[in-house]
Amino acid sequence: MRPSRHATLLEVAREANASKTSVSRYFGGERERLSPSLQRRIAQAARRLDYRPNQMARGLKGGRSRLIGMLVADIRNPYSVAVMHGVEQACRERGYSLLVGNTGNDPAQERTHLALLASYRVEGLVINAAGSPGRELQSLADQGLPLVLLDRWLEEVEADVVGLDNALAVDMAIDHLRRQGYRSLLFLSEPPGQASPRQQRWQRFEQRLAGEPNLHGERRDLSPGEPDAAREILQDFLAWAERPAVLCANGNVTLAATRALQALGARLGEVGLLGIDELDWCELVPPGITTLAQPTEAIGRAAVQQLLARLDDGTPPQPPRRTLYPARLNARGSTRLAAFAKNHDNDCDKEQR
Repeated sequence: MRPSRHATLLEVAREANASKTSVSRYFGGERERLSPSLQRRIAQAARRLDYRPNQMARGLKGGRSRLIGMLVADIRNPYSVAVMHGVEQACRERGYSLLVGNTGNDPAQERTHLALLASYRVEGLVINAAGSPGRELQSLADQGLPLVLLDRWLEEVEADVVGLDNALAVDMAIDHLRRQGYRSLLFLSEPPGQASPRQQRWQRFEQRLAGEPNLHGERRDLSPGEPDAAREILQDFLAWAERPAVLCANGNVTLAATRALQALGARLGEVGLLGIDELDWCELVPPGITTLAQPTEAIGRAAVQQLLARLDDGTPPQPPRRTLYPARLNARGSTRLAAFAKNHDNDCDKEQR
């Protein structure tokens, strides 16, 4: 038989010389109820006919869609892509499919995508919030839909949270820069807005500097759409700073700061540079840029694990859980002030000789 373009379940049953009920059980998660020989016949028939089960129809009929929804604030952000990979892998391993919506940091698009995902009867939602969709999310939670807030959380929503331990990340950054001999620190960030990680990072930065008499610093926001802003901010900072270092709040800011320092002729190491988020190019820019890498794979997998635990948990609802992961320090040449000073002294000695 020549495979039809859209083979039906009934055609598979005829090809396998089996009942429609048996084929439905095979693709519906009840294969153990069929004999091994019948399973083989159905599998072979499905391959010959290129049969693809309609997951949506099966879900509507059986009450389970086997779909997990995910909203990301900006799919162009490397962090979003990396975490999404972990979510998708975990879904696939557990027999779920992933539906992804990109809001482009637009609260209106966020509300639209939430309604769309709910219409597909997703069994859980992973949310990287762009705005403050608290009312919409709480309404979904009240209907029994499991939610996990990723990276950015909303205090008014009763939902599990998975993300980076931002306070610990800033502590690690400041401790590393202080050990390396830097004394003037600039915390460079995109405007905090409604992004809770940015708020937590700069708040922790200010708390630490208030208790460190030997460190001086300031926080500056880098507005998008202003290509010269980073260079102007860094030029002002370097004019007064002694043993300066720049702590970048995320990967986008790290890239902007690297370009600005290169334009100013600053040498990395002499001016410290440390970015939160590991990007592929960070180790390629001489002498390598020090980063705090987030465990994106673990964060994505943990989000799915918490969703499915809520789905499978037969006990009364438990309070929301917060799972925070530590960052990993990748120390490179951009924060080696001592090494730069030694090389600089040797160069001076050679010139004097």
